[in-house]
Amino acid sequence: MKKSELTIKLNHIGISKKEFSELADISYNTVNNWNDRDKPVPTWVASWLENYQKAKCYDELKKKVYEIEKMSL
Repeated sequence: MKKSELTIKLNHIGISKKEFSELADISYNTVNNWNDRDKPVPTWVASWLENYQKAKCYDELKKKVYEIEKMSL
């Protein structure tokens, strides 16, 4: 993953680099220093972001189901 792809993916998911660094428990400076030449984005980041996005969608769906259930009680 290139740094530009990381930025696009974070924007699509709706989190900032700062939020990502806090969620992934890594230094914000580390994330900012990733580049396409000597410090590439680590390979684990793509799968981490994919799993985060899936979990976020699941949480939103679960919340909607609970709201519907409360309405029908």
